[in-house]
Amino acid sequence: MTTTVKLTVNGGEVEVPQGSTVLQACEAAGVEIPRFCYHERLSIAGLCRMCLVEMERAPKPIASCAMPAGDGMVIRTDTAAVKAAREGVMEIQLINHPLDCPICDQGGECDLQDQSLGYGRGYSRFTDEKRAVAEQYMGPLIQTFMNRCIHCTRCVRFAAEIAGVEDLGVIGRGENARITTLGRPLDSELSGCLVDVCPVGALTSAPYSFAARPWELSHTESIDVTDGVASNIRIDSRAREVLRVLPRVHEDINEEWIHDKARHSIDGLRLQRLDRPYLRGANGRLEEVSWNDALRTLAEKLTAAAPSRVGAIAGDLADCESLYALRALLRGRGVTNLDCRQEGGARLPLVAQVFNAGIAGIEDADAVLLVGTNPRDEGALVNARLRKRFLRGDFRIASLGAEADLTYAVEHLGDSPQTLESLADGSHSFAEVLRGAERAMVMVGASVLARTDGAALMHLLCRLCETTGVAGKGQDWNGFCVLQKSASRVGGLMLDFLPGDGGMNSVEMLAASERGEMDLIWLLGADEIPMEKLGETFVVYQGHHGEAGAARADLVLPSAAWPEKDGIYVNTEGRVQLARRAIFPPGEAREDWKIARALSDKTGETLPFNSLRELRARMFADVPALSELDSPLREKWRPFGEAGTAGDLPLGHSVSDFYRTDVISRLSRTMRECSEARRRARAGVETATEAAAA
Repeated sequence: MTTTVKLTVNGGEVEVPQGSTVLQACEAAGVEIPRFCYHERLSIAGLCRMCLVEMERAPKPIASCAMPAGDGMVIRTDTAAVKAAREGVMEIQLINHPLDCPICDQGGECDLQDQSLGYGRGYSRFTDEKRAVAEQYMGPLIQTFMNRCIHCTRCVRFAAEIAGVEDLGVIGRGENARITTLGRPLDSELSGCLVDVCPVGALTSAPYSFAARPWELSHTESIDVTDGVASNIRIDSRAREVLRVLPRVHEDINEEWIHDKARHSIDGLRLQRLDRPYLRGANGRLEEVSWNDALRTLAEKLTAAAPSRVGAIAGDLADCESLYALRALLRGRGVTNLDCRQEGGARLPLVAQVFNAGIAGIEDADAVLLVGTNPRDEGALVNARLRKRFLRGDFRIASLGAEADLTYAVEHLGDSPQTLESLADGSHSFAEVLRGAERAMVMVGASVLARTDGAALMHLLCRLCETTGVAGKGQDWNGFCVLQKSASRVGGLMLDFLPGDGGMNSVEMLAASERGEMDLIWLLGADEIPMEKLGETFVVYQGHHGEAGAARADLVLPSAAWPEKDGIYVNTEGRVQLARRAIFPPGEAREDWKIARALSDKTGETLPFNSLRELRARMFADVPALSELDSPLREKWRPFGEAGTAGDLPLGHSVSDFYRTDVISRLSRTMRECSEARRRARAGVETATEAAAA
């Protein structure tokens, strides 16, 4: 069976895969085809007609985006008829388009501007009044200027196909056609992507509105650290301020999308920043001190305390260099109470804590069981991948845990851990589904790992995978996947930022502190722990925002936030990636690893590195896998967990509010508005008037 077709484009022969369109064939031949409605990742609409080309023996120009390429076709894109057709289409597109270019946020990045210059007539024959269209309320992230809309329906197709929400559509016909949400906000974590797919300035970013022009900005390629997926992003900054975040294409992780928290939580960077060291005085208040005094005080406390009474807990935004430097400092003093998991949990091998099949591997799966996870909130781009696979058909999805509003059909199996026992012993009907699938997947949430009976549940999951063929020794496919919710988690596990022999995990450290058995607790950006359990322990908070950790701390060491430093992060699938500095930290804040290095001088046990390059060289020598950039971890299968009795506590989720999961997003005004808009929308129908009143 032929899998390719050959056709002629502008006199040259080109071969493309069967099923390609004429537009794709032209691009393969190196010919640019203008378009507005066509998008590579959306269904074909054939609305704008900007992609018209001539086909031999066709009575009129064809829409190349909607015409399948066939053997022997002869296509011309450079004839006078094609030029006239495109000029006519462009003239129609501009008939009602307002002259907003000087003030439009899309200016400089507008497809309509570019194609008008390249393919338009350069003048207009339209003299009648332009139509006026009322603006639409689509939520706090999207500002609409519907007079500019050209009805390409990219936004409608994205909402329905990628985001999986039916809140956006077209009403009316002809000149009365309107894109509308009927006054409701778009209930999607991917709503910011509507701005990306809009080829004109009809949908623009509300938080970024009138902030800057694209040529004013410095562009830094980095990664998002607001969840465990680590989507590829571009940070746009001006001077010492991050103004916007845009997606970068990475086919194996986020394709070309990012979620709203990655895109819009950056306004939290400016609020409640820690820019100088503070020490709690005799009056109980934090008072400003010099770095020298702060480090000297900490060195004295650290030296005086017994190693068994010292502990460190790392937060969800810590980079690998910070974890490595702090671990080297404390392990050098005999401290074994370390944990990169704020919620604690059983110690498990790495194969039991990563997304073994890879995020792109979801597209190869034919059945999936979700256990204790809501991928829509814990990994929005993973959820988009699940929906993409679901739309192809022949894909069964079941969920064991709290019910969640996902964007695809799910068979809910309840929330009892005992159901997992019946799945593991094969008596449950869905176990047969997994057994009969060619490439089945079990996706586990971080909430399962943090449970007190987590080791027993993981043992059951291990049995389930081995008995159903989801994973096991001697298999090429490993469908056991853990969806970690934090960017620092897998890196911390690889660096063994975990309790050593006789050491305590984070939950045990907090319990010991409450009993008065700890002298010093070092919080490396850890703001999500119950601070009231720290008792009278001397608390060191090393972080970048004044939130829960800084409020409880006895000593505050200001550090750089993730866009303000170079760092290595490992995502949920074990893929090592680089976050790059876009701006500099404020005031006297310093990079985390430099703080540990400076403290080591005060304690008399100087760490053996003086630069980031030297630190990475030592870190790579200790953990070679961290030097393999953009390569997902492939761990050999081994049994995990401990046989035991599963508790009665229902399986839940690890994220209660998608928009507010870390210190930056919790301080973000934009994320607070999004959280409130979602709460109101899910409580009942919300109109633009009600939103304004609220």
